[in-house]
Amino acid sequence: MHTITMNNSQLSAGIRPLPPGLQQIAIEELNEVPARVASDIAALREWLQKQPHLCSCLTDQFLLGFLRGSKFSLEKAKHKIDRYYTLQAAIPEVFNEHRLADDAQVLEIIRMGVILRIPLDADDTGPAVTIIRTGSYDTQKFKFQDIIRVGSMFGEIMMLEDDNANVSGYIEIMDMTGVTAANLFALQPQLLSKFSAFADEAMPTRQKGIHFINVPASFESGFKSLRSFFPDKIKNRVSVSSDPEAIFERVRREYLPKEYGGSRGTMQDIIDQMEAKMCSYREYFEQSRHFGTNEKLREENPANTSCQSYFGLDGSFRMLDID
Repeated sequence: MHTITMNNSQLSAGIRPLPPGLQQIAIEELNEVPARVASDIAALREWLQKQPHLCSCLTDQFLLGFLRGSKFSLEKAKHKIDRYYTLQAAIPEVFNEHRLADDAQVLEIIRMGVILRIPLDADDTGPAVTIIRTGSYDTQKFKFQDIIRVGSMFGEIMMLEDDNANVSGYIEIMDMTGVTAANLFALQPQLLSKFSAFADEAMPTRQKGIHFINVPASFESGFKSLRSFFPDKIKNRVSVSSDPEAIFERVRREYLPKEYGGSRGTMQDIIDQMEAKMCSYREYFEQSRHFGTNEKLREENPANTSCQSYFGLDGSFRMLDID
């Protein structure tokens, strides 16, 4: 399997400088040495080009994301990129032929405002914020895996261009306003667990919290039991609340659209920005279809078989033991 370089000038324009506040955090918490970043990227790229089983994106910003997500341990970055592509194959309901920027289903989900990426101020050094409006889609028309697919695409865009996500991580607000029994049934806890394990083991951006808000009081205890579906590292970052004010504990009010009590435009403004952003990544997602692993070409390596994972050694997901 051969590596493919990206042609999109947006993605191959070199290393994007960090704002001063985030640069300081990257130095102090992620072991980043600015003068050494270019050589670290080159070393990671060189290793990837020698892996017969791996076909990876090789752009500077993509590789830098994995170095930051591995606190600049080259060995950890190698392993994480390998996991990134290996585990995608274990979630075909998410990573499939619909994962394209101009896919009609993807665009329809964006236009419904199911997923909202909340813009932060340029000097904010906090985690990136995404709101998922779980009760805002027709469960007869879409499956939860379709929503997760679009979320994964924006997660990848975030990985490539959101410096807050790369340095300070990200939080997800799961807004349960208007949920019905059909919405709850559609949540697919096992898929949520699989994708959370993928996010934890393979994504370079660090998940800092999953916060269920506006949970109907009658469902609150049931939602708290969802913690058992998450990896140990993540379950301690899951919170559940029926308090309508809970979102302001996680996101500054002024960042939110007016529908959430904020002052930064409307949800439609965010939706329009997100659709334009997705369309700008059309070439990237087209080329990403060629990325992945060929297990028949994988060289034997003890490091590949000793990883403790929520996934089996062949990449298939192993069911969690639920009490």
